[in-house]
Amino acid sequence: MTELMELPRNEEGIAAVLGILKQRFGDRFETGQSIREQHGHTTTWIVNQPPDGVVFVDSEEEVQEVVQTCIAHRVPIIPFGTGTSLEGHVNAPAGGVSVDFSRMDQVLQVNAEDMDVVIQPGVTRDGLNTYLRDTGLFFPVDPGANASLGGMAATRASGTNAVRYGTMATNVLALKAVLPSGEIVKTAARARKTSAGYDLTRLLVGSEGTLGLITELTLKLYGIPEAISAATCSFPTVEAACNAVIMTIQMGIPVARIELLDALSVKGVNAYSRLDLPETPLLLLEFHGSQASVKEQAESFGEIAADHGSLAFTFTTKPEERSKLWAARHDAYWASLALRKGAKGISTDCCVPVSRLAECVTRAQEKAGALGLIAPVVGHVGDGNFHTLPLIMMDDPDEVARAQEFVSWLNDLAISMGGTCTGEHGIGQGKARYLLPELGEGAVSMMVAVKHGVDPLNLFNPGKILVSDV
Repeated sequence: MTELMELPRNEEGIAAVLGILKQRFGDRFETGQSIREQHGHTTTWIVNQPPDGVVFVDSEEEVQEVVQTCIAHRVPIIPFGTGTSLEGHVNAPAGGVSVDFSRMDQVLQVNAEDMDVVIQPGVTRDGLNTYLRDTGLFFPVDPGANASLGGMAATRASGTNAVRYGTMATNVLALKAVLPSGEIVKTAARARKTSAGYDLTRLLVGSEGTLGLITELTLKLYGIPEAISAATCSFPTVEAACNAVIMTIQMGIPVARIELLDALSVKGVNAYSRLDLPETPLLLLEFHGSQASVKEQAESFGEIAADHGSLAFTFTTKPEERSKLWAARHDAYWASLALRKGAKGISTDCCVPVSRLAECVTRAQEKAGALGLIAPVVGHVGDGNFHTLPLIMMDDPDEVARAQEFVSWLNDLAISMGGTCTGEHGIGQGKARYLLPELGEGAVSMMVAVKHGVDPLNLFNPGKILVSDV
């Protein structure tokens, strides 16, 4: 289990801010134990560290007002979207105020001709695509959970479509944020590219609320493809499946999604979603384009899969069949938990160069087995990103220790292969100690300098990303 640092609390300042915000926001400011715990970390095995109060903001002006109040009394501020992050991002290790953006959920401007949209940060991925349904456009970044887009930007999320459409880093054109100074900053215009000054957009995307609270996003949109087909392809081993992925990417086949499920994950998905997929390692794919190009992509992949010993390959263009498959993939977390009743799922997240994918996944499976862990594997393997999910009984100290050993070993393995300890979950609290071995002292020192320059009082989401800064 991640050992969390004890940060000093400003009890006098916190008490003052609780009184001010209660008077200002009334029933939109809550201090009940249950609501505070809901706004602390609630997933995986990181200890819940609830804030002292939760404020539900309606506008950028209210966010700025909350920030200015907290700054005046030296009280920490923790942004909260939907709470789906996995590395302790929403914990409050020094107490403070959680700023809940769920009420800031308006689509402000759709620029169909320019294929972009301006939204508030509380808009969810599903909510945006439902709003866009009649425009012929969609937003492709899909981390699985129906996360808020502000939270997705803050953690630099990606997901199943990243192999074709990129991550949040490449799909946020501009944003607005309230800084630790209490000022509002606009990072860019709506133009598709710019050479004007530092790239502040990408500085804030992925900053996990440590540098600013995002209040508005301008996002790229894409045309809904003329044709979409989904395919399933079974393999005798995970290594064979991964090698097929490597060849597919190297051949330049423009797959939109290419997901891996190992045999254990397929077993869980079959039981949970009532499917009858062969319970061997599986690739789940999606192809976007014209009718002709989708057919050509699927056939090309089928040839590659056959060369790597595929056991079965089927594809469909029927929307209801595609939806059923991807709903099952999105429910893989819950399906895996059902494999071991009462267990906690510890979702890992590493990413390696695609040429090292087969080796890394295979070694992860072998290590989990050697430690006696039940650890299903799923992954957005088209860009080398995969997850293992050790299923742990938290009341068994020995099992918890073995899981800790596995997670640490896997992070180190990915880094040693030229990869990263986190492809999309972010650093938060859970991965903070791996940042230095991954990037080195120079890069981390530069990050610390940026943090100190922007947030000298360390009030914005303290205790996240930079261990040396707390």
